[in-house]
Amino acid sequence: MEGRLLLKNCAVFRADGRVRTGMALLIEEGRIRRVAPNEEIPVLPGDWEVACRGRLVAPGLVDCHTHLVGGQLLPPSGNFLLSSPSTRMERRRHVASLLTPGEVAALSRFAIARALRDGITLAVEHLESPGDVAGALEAQASAAVDLGLRLVSGHLTHQLQGDAAAAAWLEANADFARRRREHPLVRGAVGFLSSHTCDDALLRRIRDVAEASGAPLLFHLSEGQEDLTVTYARHGKRVVPRLEELGLLGSRSIAAHARTIDTAESARLVATQTFVAISPRSYLTSERTGESLETVLMRQHLVGLGTSGHGTLWDEALATFVTLLRISRAGRLPDPDGALAQCLVSGPAELCTRLFNVPSGSLEEGFLADLVVYDYVPTADPETGYSPDLVGQLARSRVAWTIVNGRVTVREGQLLGSDFVELSREATAALASVWTRARLTG
Repeated sequence: MEGRLLLKNCAVFRADGRVRTGMALLIEEGRIRRVAPNEEIPVLPGDWEVACRGRLVAPGLVDCHTHLVGGQLLPPSGNFLLSSPSTRMERRRHVASLLTPGEVAALSRFAIARALRDGITLAVEHLESPGDVAGALEAQASAAVDLGLRLVSGHLTHQLQGDAAAAAWLEANADFARRRREHPLVRGAVGFLSSHTCDDALLRRIRDVAEASGAPLLFHLSEGQEDLTVTYARHGKRVVPRLEELGLLGSRSIAAHARTIDTAESARLVATQTFVAISPRSYLTSERTGESLETVLMRQHLVGLGTSGHGTLWDEALATFVTLLRISRAGRLPDPDGALAQCLVSGPAELCTRLFNVPSGSLEEGFLADLVVYDYVPTADPETGYSPDLVGQLARSRVAWTIVNGRVTVREGQLLGSDFVELSREATAALASVWTRARLTG
C-alpha cells in the first residue's frame, strides 16, 4: 500500500509476557518506522488509521513447516493414520502426482487465505507436485503474492520414481529458487523428502544447487523409524551424521520433525545452527519414536513450530506446552514459559530474519511490518507490565487484522480482495477432480 499505515491506541506484545499499553505504531514501506506513546504520533492527512481500541498487536505467526497443498489432499483421518508409514507415503505420492498447476493454485489460495485469517504471516512450504514442478511452484508463488502471504517454498524431491525424475524435479526447483532469490515476499528453497529416499549422489547435488543459488535447504529429518532404519541399512550411518557429513546441515537448513534423534545428534544440530521445525501435535498421532521431542526442546536449538499442513499453530502450541510441563515436572526444564516463547516467537523470528535478511519478530523500529491485531485487550500488572498467560489468551482470541510487509490482508476478521467462501468452493472443486482421477488410476 502507498502512504502510512498507523495503528492507534494499541497494546504492544513482548515475548517475555509483558505489554505496553496506550501505544501507536507507524508503518511505511513494509517496515515499522516508529513505536511511541499514542499521543506522540498524530494522524496525518492520507494516513490509513487502524483504531485498535486497546487491542493487542503482536508479531505475525510463522508456520515453520507446512504442506499447504498436501495437507488438503489426504486429511489425517483415523483410517489413514492407522495405515503403515510406507502405505501412507505411497498414497500421498500417487495423489500428488495427479495435481495440475491449476489445482495447486486453487488449493494454495484457500490454504493461504485460511493461514492469513489465523494470523500467519510467513509459511515455509514443502510442496509435492511431481507432474509439473515448475508450474506448481509458480502457481503457488502467484497465489501468495496475490493474497499477500510471505512464503518460502521448495519441492519435495526424492528418488522413489528414479534418477531421471529426481534430476528433473531438482532442476525445476533450482530454477524457481534462482528467479525468486530477491523477491520481497516469496523466496524459493531447495527441498528434498528425507534421508532414506535419496542416495549420496543426489544429496550432494542438492547441496551444490542450494549453495550456488543461495537458497535455503528444506527437508524432513529423522521423520520416523523407517527413515532411521533404511538410512542405517543402506549407508551404515544414522540420519543426522549422514546429512552432516554430506554438508546438508547448517544455518541455511530447515529440518522438519526430528522424531528419531538422540542426545548427541541434538548437540550436532545446535552446533551446526540447523533450524529445527517441530510439529508436537503430530507426535500424538504418529508411531512411537522415543523421546526425540524432549531431546530437541531440552537444548538451545533454533526451533519453531510447524503445522505440517494440518490444524493450526495454536494447536501445536498447546501440544508443546503440555510436553514442556511434563518435562518440567520431572525436573529437567526450569522455564516452560520461556521454552514455549522460543518455539512460538523467538525461533521463528530468527528464521524469518535469516530467510529475508531483515530483522523480524519484534515490534521495534526498522523491523518487518508482519503484524497481527488480536481481538483481545490484555490485562497487565500496572507495576511490571506482566500479563499472565498471554500466549494462552491469544490462542483463544480472534485475529482482527493481519498485516504482511506493511500490507493489510485481513481487516476485522475479513479477508481483503478475495471472497473466502469462493476460495473454499474452488479448493473443493479441485479436490473433487483430483480424488476422482486418483480412484480411476489408483
